Amino acid sequence: MAKGLETIKEVRLQKLEKLRELEINPYPSKITISGKRVPTSTARDLMGKDVLVAGRIWSIREHGAVAFMDLKDASGVIQILFQEKILGKDFKILELLDMGDFIAVSGEVIKTQAGETTVSVKEFQLLTKSIRPFPSTWFGLKDEEERYRQRYVDLLLNDDMRELFKKKSLFWQSMREFLIDKGFLEVETPVLENTAGGADANPFTTHHNALDIDLYLRISMGELWQKRLMVGGFDKTFEIGRQFRNEGIDREHLQDYTQMEFYWGYANYEDSMKLVEEMYKYVAKKTFGTLQFEIGGNKVNLDTEWKKIDYRETLLKETGIDISKASEEDLKKALDERKIEYKKSDEKGRLVDSLWKAVRKKIVGPVFLTGHPVEVSPLAKRIEASPEFVERYQIIIAGSENGNGYSELNDPIDQAKRFAVQERMREKGDVEAQMEDNDFVRALEYGMPPTSGFGVSERLFSFLAGKSIRETVLFPLLKPEDGKKVIKK
Repeated sequence: MAKGLETIKEVRLQKLEKLRELEINPYPSKITISGKRVPTSTARDLMGKDVLVAGRIWSIREHGAVAFMDLKDASGVIQILFQEKILGKDFKILELLDMGDFIAVSGEVIKTQAGETTVSVKEFQLLTKSIRPFPSTWFGLKDEEERYRQRYVDLLLNDDMRELFKKKSLFWQSMREFLIDKGFLEVETPVLENTAGGADANPFTTHHNALDIDLYLRISMGELWQKRLMVGGFDKTFEIGRQFRNEGIDREHLQDYTQMEFYWGYANYEDSMKLVEEMYKYVAKKTFGTLQFEIGGNKVNLDTEWKKIDYRETLLKETGIDISKASEEDLKKALDERKIEYKKSDEKGRLVDSLWKAVRKKIVGPVFLTGHPVEVSPLAKRIEASPEFVERYQIIIAGSENGNGYSELNDPIDQAKRFAVQERMREKGDVEAQMEDNDFVRALEYGMPPTSGFGVSERLFSFLAGKSIRETVLFPLLKPEDGKKVIKK
């Protein structure tokens, strides 16, 4: 720790003791001045002539018997004026205050000679004494990890970052608003599962002490649970919540993140596409006030026609590989030529998916990718005229998947067979292959109506905001500063 920081902290600790000696509580639980319990105004809205405002001291300018401070609250900064002729002996207490302290002040709203709106203080109260100075005054937030680790400081010093997270809240709020207006019911499904289902992903595991069983953290937003709700008589449901995948970190991927999924009875993937396009435009406009974005050097216009492109045709055009005819060896050769990594145990579906992920990087979008092979879609309904393909779509924006939907498979016999294929892949070492869920098959045997489902994660927000996904998470997970494990058994 820097020597300068230790010196500053020591001085502030001395001030803390002097405050206690003066019988001033440096950490009171409530505001006691002016007979009010909470602020009557904010920096943005100074309501009335006499006000009570509270916030953090952002700057101090002393001029003999007069002192000016900038007080920062959640809405902005307001100038406050302290005068010895008004405050008397209490004016001396200002010597014990520092930048970063929280105070409440009551007084009259005036205009200074410079024309600046100011609160002329009649009373003030220390609410919190800060011991550590703002990082910018002694070392600054040097790198990305430091900003993530001390996000509270990053937010304090960076107004744009606070605005970003207000927009993120609005993003999910507007999506919820849209779906409820369309008649969808918000539901909650289990986070802890005996079987991790609804996606191709490697789950986190945990242990339930009371039941003495190992469990998984969910890898989807309750896909198989929401489809059980379709069996149970609901026909429009959605959930917004956290899900968890024990995979890598990059600009587009996190291990725990927010996702929305909806399920719509008596609708298919074509109905879903129309609804989702409308929803994206609504959410983007409400959140960002525009439908035109700059994403990774690509100009993306959500207000243009959302065309459909075919999975097989696009791969054939870009790689010369016809996935309907290609063998596993053909696919491995194509991946080798492009220096794309894969596992020796990967079966055709996983190989095709790896090849596609390399190809999609060239697609600006927005487009609907359709015509997925059944090997990469174990939960989607087959296309009747082409049963080797399924009724599925993905939304491609700026070279990445930003939404996934399909007509849900509701044939219990076909579903059981596909689970068996996935289970065989798991036995061969594919940790992302889906797990067999016999109870879900049993639910389908009771009958599930034709249903369309769709899911989108907070990756979409990060793309529209032009940020990496970690940048748009308030407190991204980091290793402990000392590098040690913190969980002890």
